[in-house]
Amino acid sequence: MSVLQGSEILITGGTGSFGKAFIRYALDNLDPKRLIIFSRDELKQYEGRQLFNDDPRLRWFIGDVRDEPRLLRAMHNVDYVVHAAALKQVDTAEYNPFEFVKTNVMGSQNVIEACIDSGVKKVVALSTDKASSPINLYGATKLTADKLFVSGNHYAAAYPTRFSVVRYGNVMGSRGSVIPFFRRLAMEGKSLPITDLRCSRFFITLPQAVRFVVDSFDQMQGGELYVPKIPSMKITDLAQAIAPGAPMHDVGLRPGEKLHEEMISPEEGRRALRVGERYVIQPDLATWGYRPPTEGTAVADGFFYRSDSNDEWFTRDEITKILETDL
Repeated sequence: MSVLQGSEILITGGTGSFGKAFIRYALDNLDPKRLIIFSRDELKQYEGRQLFNDDPRLRWFIGDVRDEPRLLRAMHNVDYVVHAAALKQVDTAEYNPFEFVKTNVMGSQNVIEACIDSGVKKVVALSTDKASSPINLYGATKLTADKLFVSGNHYAAAYPTRFSVVRYGNVMGSRGSVIPFFRRLAMEGKSLPITDLRCSRFFITLPQAVRFVVDSFDQMQGGELYVPKIPSMKITDLAQAIAPGAPMHDVGLRPGEKLHEEMISPEEGRRALRVGERYVIQPDLATWGYRPPTEGTAVADGFFYRSDSNDEWFTRDEITKILETDL
């Protein structure tokens, strides 16, 4: 049984793709006493109330993570927090950098402060592969947020609150996913634009991402950065699984985009352990009583985790089967 069972949970950014999947999983499996959806968009909250048939266990808070007093009000008597709110578009970040700093960095600090002051027990923050060796502003803000959440355990050492981070790659079927875009082009008989024909990516499904976060609440002591061990895929294989035989053309890497994705850098690899089907990046300095997991095994010297050097790959047939499910 998960520690989340029957508890009071708050999720920031809860009207996004992950948030809606998490809400469905929680209602079906965790029977929360109260599940608070904290987000900015009243239309998405209205649509969410309809989607979940105004389930009485749900509470809908309009608010922004930039507003700490509103976070404090929403977190009253909350046991657990999932921090999913973020600005995420790479190209938008380059044109509006400080807006990303305000939400992804300052907003994260607000969440940390509000959780400590409200007596929240555990917090899991969602990161991104772009936070590993970042080359764009979005990735840089998310790396900063990761470090804020890990370091938040220092500030909370004398309090019950503990913070951990999960980092995973592209989510199949999420808002902004390339899958519906490729499907639409294929229906129109158009060539599929491929960032670079050599590109590889990590992919995880929404149900897998939700389960990974839930399991992280059960395993965390505070200070861990969790990375799932998941397969890679070639972007060309994904395109051909979506539209077999469709023409493809190379459009080149966009500014701030990597040829291959990285989820654990060589520097982070020095602190990584393999625990089952996940990697645990341990904190550099822990003053809150952190202990390495007893079941963890050290990774090899020089370890890093990148999509092109992964030892697990989706075949085109496996991708096709995943696409046949309801993403």
